[in-house]
Amino acid sequence: MELLYWIIPLCVLVFAVLIVLSVSLVCFFKIFYSPKRKPVGDDEYPTPAGRIYDAHREQMVQWIKDIRAMERTDVSITSYDGLKLCGKYYEYKKGAPIEILFHGYRGTAERDLCGGVYRCFELGRNALIVDHRSSGNSEGHVITFGAKESRDCLDWIDFAINNIDKDAKIIITGISMGAATVMTAAGKKLPENVVGVLADCGYTSTKEIVKKVMQDMKLPANILYPFARLSAIIFGGFDPDKDSPIKSMKECRLPIIFFHGDVDAYVPCSMSEQNYAACASEYKRLVITKGAGHGLCFPVDTEEYFKEVRAFFDPYL
Repeated sequence: MELLYWIIPLCVLVFAVLIVLSVSLVCFFKIFYSPKRKPVGDDEYPTPAGRIYDAHREQMVQWIKDIRAMERTDVSITSYDGLKLCGKYYEYKKGAPIEILFHGYRGTAERDLCGGVYRCFELGRNALIVDHRSSGNSEGHVITFGAKESRDCLDWIDFAINNIDKDAKIIITGISMGAATVMTAAGKKLPENVVGVLADCGYTSTKEIVKKVMQDMKLPANILYPFARLSAIIFGGFDPDKDSPIKSMKECRLPIIFFHGDVDAYVPCSMSEQNYAACASEYKRLVITKGAGHGLCFPVDTEEYFKEVRAFFDPYL
């Protein structure tokens, strides 16, 4: 009987731990894990899924075809934790400013940033588009929502200075998770070459965007998020609550322009409003594009996007 007195609570404890680990593992694979990726064929032109992109899909495909036909240099770096990260460099003109562009969650540089290369060339800039860790041609299997990607951003900045142009003026640009990446990086000490930041439809924190997606799926976000966080810590090697774009904005002194669509159903427009309000920079601007869904500010109102970006960054370039 005395032995039974200890065995039953122990069994209950083990069972509870197994339940916690099992739920956490499911959360990890659902949210943070990136499986092995199949190379994109020459006759394949991936575009984001969803009806909101249908009106712009033809233009996106054309942008992909255009950058595939352009002269480029395939480049790579090794991350601080040993991953090979890949990118593509498109040179408009030697000595021109360089934009380093980062794509969205589960996207690729080519899919999400093909329009960005077009924009850079129209504005007279060189473009370096990169595949995040665990995306596209880069190595890795854990997506960290900007935590480790922001450290990779610092390495890409160093690469551009050391291998392309030591005197280059650099703008770091991101869309969605890429915006979270550059905002998080902007709160750190950056080389003087970096003259500005462009953050398009970025979120405030991993916690808030994961909880928002869970709510959209009719799941109990407040109950499940602790499991998601635990899974990131145990299986992903990072704490999603440690760093966040909105925390970094309080340390940002660089010129930064925010874009967001007012009908963004994935990352609420209010998140860019919060990031803008938290930003400590004296030189900041928030542009809300009417009728634009997630990641669609540029395709929906290309002329206004050009005007805003040109007017904001020209004094620093």
